[in-house]
Amino acid sequence: MKKNFFLLMVMIMFLFLGTSCTTYHFGVADRASGVPTAFDQTETAIAQAERSPGAKYCPEKIAKAKELAKKGAETYWACRTDEAMDLLEEARKLAKEAEGCRPSSPPPKPAPAPKVIDKMTLQVFFDFDKDILTEADLKELPKAVAFVKKYPGAKIRLDGYTDNIGTDEYNIKLSGRRVTAVKNHLIKEAGVSSSKITAVGHGAANPVADNKTAEGRAKNRRVEISILSD
Repeated sequence: MKKNFFLLMVMIMFLFLGTSCTTYHFGVADRASGVPTAFDQTETAIAQAERSPGAKYCPEKIAKAKELAKKGAETYWACRTDEAMDLLEEARKLAKEAEGCRPSSPPPKPAPAPKVIDKMTLQVFFDFDKDILTEADLKELPKAVAFVKKYPGAKIRLDGYTDNIGTDEYNIKLSGRRVTAVKNHLIKEAGVSSSKITAVGHGAANPVADNKTAEGRAKNRRVEISILSD
């Protein structure tokens, strides 16, 4: 009886000591008394990252480093040593990156859009599918020349529009060619610097009249001249 009791106590002590001596790395139980130094190096790197100011700004990097470290330990005990070492190295790199994280700078505020200080609408009557100024256009253009001359040195934006006949792609290209013809005329006749004037074709966008009528379509074929603030 005493002998059986003694053997039972020895077995309990053995089990207790065996359990208490089990070590873990990254939540994975070690299967041998020793592990490569990469295990301790990785644990140290992750611990430093967790204590660093960067932990506040890149917690996802630390979480990923822990995940890689655990996978590395599991891979090591599966006897894939080279793969395990690569995973642990990647975990250390992520931990180091997290350690150096800082709050991101706010994006720069966009420059305020220039304000339109004056504007006029010029009706232009190009021939069909043409971007050459007609005699009727040349009679209207002196108004535009006089208008821009009131603002010497100012920035000017020209927005060209068409009616809705044709495809969007066609009309955008056509309005671009036509508004460029007006731009070149103002550079020549009003002495506007080419660096001060921009021209954009918008096709049939932003109609000002009904495109179902000839009169409405004529009004939509226009160039808007805007004088911009600096």
